[in-house]
Amino acid sequence: MPRTVSELFDSVARAAQGKLPARVVGDPAVPIEGVAGLETAGPGELAFLANLRYRQQAQQSRAGAVVLAQDQYKELFPRGREQGVAIVCDAPYAWFAFAAQELAPVPSATPGRAANAAVDPQAQVHPGARIDDFAVLGPGVVVEDGAWIGAHCFLGAGARVGAGTRLYAGVRVYHGCRIGRRCILHSGAVIGADGFGFAPFQGAWVKIPQTGAVELGDDVEIGANSTIDRGSAGDTVIGEGVKIDNQVQVGHNCRIGAHTAIAGCVGIAGSAIIGAHCQLGGASMIHGHLTIADGAIIGAGTLVSRSLPQPDFYTGVFPMMRNRDWERNAALVRHLVEMRDRIRRLERQLSSAQAPQNRPESTP
Repeated sequence: MPRTVSELFDSVARAAQGKLPARVVGDPAVPIEGVAGLETAGPGELAFLANLRYRQQAQQSRAGAVVLAQDQYKELFPRGREQGVAIVCDAPYAWFAFAAQELAPVPSATPGRAANAAVDPQAQVHPGARIDDFAVLGPGVVVEDGAWIGAHCFLGAGARVGAGTRLYAGVRVYHGCRIGRRCILHSGAVIGADGFGFAPFQGAWVKIPQTGAVELGDDVEIGANSTIDRGSAGDTVIGEGVKIDNQVQVGHNCRIGAHTAIAGCVGIAGSAIIGAHCQLGGASMIHGHLTIADGAIIGAGTLVSRSLPQPDFYTGVFPMMRNRDWERNAALVRHLVEMRDRIRRLERQLSSAQAPQNRPESTP
């Protein structure tokens, strides 16, 4: 449904609870009906500028409105934007995200239960929930108001799904696991499979029963084909607002603090404790039984093999270190061959200078 810039502006202000100040430069009555990139956006669409590297696209964009930062606006449009509106704010990406939610709202669950869904008589399904085709709900399952259980989902005995949570087709939630409110679990996600617990014995492995569960806080999102293992003793706990990308592995008894973001293909070994508001780059690897401080940022592909008690930006695998130290060392690595050759020449020169001189012996 189209919105004027003014209506969209007011909606974002309410959604952000007044914590995202912005201003409109241009005609607030311009209608906006969708979002698009700078190059493809048309007069009825909203776009945003992420980086000044895209200055040319921003200046030539036909978008009805462009969201950008104050310094970007001053540099790119010193006399104002000739076509369309500019929405100027300190956090353009966040403003764009709130606006996109308003323009493309997620459909809510239409209450109902598919005739071919297998729902145990002991399960408790709120009348306002939706259960799609071939979903399986075991005994003692609780599904709260507005939850949407997609086709072919499985909820094991005693699992709980909070109000307004959506499980896309093919999600598996094992027995006893608890999913908070307003969560999103994408297809192929597995919550509560056994952790990798085996004890060596005489050349073989003895399985350790995984008797804990998984608890997801409110507003958690889990990407496609990501897995979160149940605790071996006690629970694996994912804090509120945590965002986990596709193909992420979280081991047993891990604890992840609120509003941490984890990019794709990250592997987290068992019993790791990751603080709140952390960011883990794609394919980073976290050893087990360590602690990462609140607010730490882990670069893509980084191996974390020890606890990080201080929040900082950490990068690298040879070994992991503070990002500023890694950059200095990386600069040296590029010149290692040249440095080796110079050292060898200096060693030869020094050896030659220290060799005894061949002088004729004197005769009496």
